[in-house]
Amino acid sequence: MKQQILNEIKAFDTIIIHRHVRPDPDAYGSQCGLAELLKESFPEKNIYVVGNDEPSLTFLYKMDEIQDDVYQEALVIVCDTANQERICDQRYDKGKKLIKIDHHPNEDPYGDIVWVDTSASSVSEMIYEFYLFGKDQGLTLSKKAASLIYAGIVGDTGRFLFSNTTKKTFQYASEIIDYGFSFTQIYDEMYKTKLNVAKLNGYVLQNFVLTDSGAAYIKLPKELLDEYRVTPSEASQLVGALGNIEGIKAWVLFVEENNEIRVRFRSKGIVINELAKRFKGGGHPLAAGATIDSWETADQIIQELVALCKTS
Repeated sequence: MKQQILNEIKAFDTIIIHRHVRPDPDAYGSQCGLAELLKESFPEKNIYVVGNDEPSLTFLYKMDEIQDDVYQEALVIVCDTANQERICDQRYDKGKKLIKIDHHPNEDPYGDIVWVDTSASSVSEMIYEFYLFGKDQGLTLSKKAASLIYAGIVGDTGRFLFSNTTKKTFQYASEIIDYGFSFTQIYDEMYKTKLNVAKLNGYVLQNFVLTDSGAAYIKLPKELLDEYRVTPSEASQLVGALGNIEGIKAWVLFVEENNEIRVRFRSKGIVINELAKRFKGGGHPLAAGATIDSWETADQIIQELVALCKTS
C-alpha cells in the first residue's frame, strides 16, 4: 500500500492534502507533516494543505487557500478522517485521484487507495512510517516535518500516556527528536491553558455527575460557555479532565455550539465507539465523538452509557 501511495505521489505535479473538521494535533501533524515531507522531497511539486484554520493550532501551521481549478489534475490525500462527511473542505472529491490515510476503523473506505492501520497510535505515526519506507526512494524528512509529526503523535497518545502508545511509538518518537526541534516548545504551546478555560475546567470538576454504574457526564450549554468566554473548541478539549478520577469507567462531555451539541466520549476500557455510531458518530474504541441536535438526545445517550457501564 505504501508503495502504491509513493508511486502516485511521484506521478502527480499537484498534491492537495485534507484532514477532518475541528482538527486536533494529529490531524494537523499528519496533514502538514506529510506536506512538509513532500515539499522537502519533491521541491518541484505543488503541495497544498486545505481546511479551516484552528486558532489553537496555528502555531503549528497555516492552511492554504486555493481555487477550485487547482483540483483538476491533482492527487488528493485525506489524513486522519474516517468518514467522508467529516472531511474539512468538501472539494476533496474534485481531484483526479483520491487517497485515504487513517487509523480509525475503516467503516467508510472511500478513495482509490485506502491505507488504514488501526494499530497505529496516530496518523502522524503512519506518516513517519511512510517516510521510513520511502527514504531510499527519494523521501527526505525535514526538521519542520519531524516537529509536526512529533506533535501529532504526542497529541493522539496524550503525551504517551494513552493505551494506544506502543513500543513502536516510543521508537519512532526517539528517532524523530533527533531532528533537533524543541519538543519542550511544542509541549508548551499544545498544553498551555487560558485563564478562562482553566476556570471552566474547574466548573467541570465541580459539577460533573458520576452514576453508580461508573458512567460520568457533564453538560456545557452555550450560556455557560458565554459566561466563561470559552469557545466550543476550547471547551471540547476539556474532555480529558475526568480521566484520572477514581470510580469512572467511561464518561461523556456535551458542548453546545449554535444549533447542535458536540458529544465527546472517553473510556478507561469499555468500548464506546459503538454507542457513538448509534448517534451518527464514531471513532476509536476508547475515544469517540458524535453530534446531536437536542438535550433530550443527550439524556438518551447518558441512559445508554449508564446501561453500558452496568453490563461491563
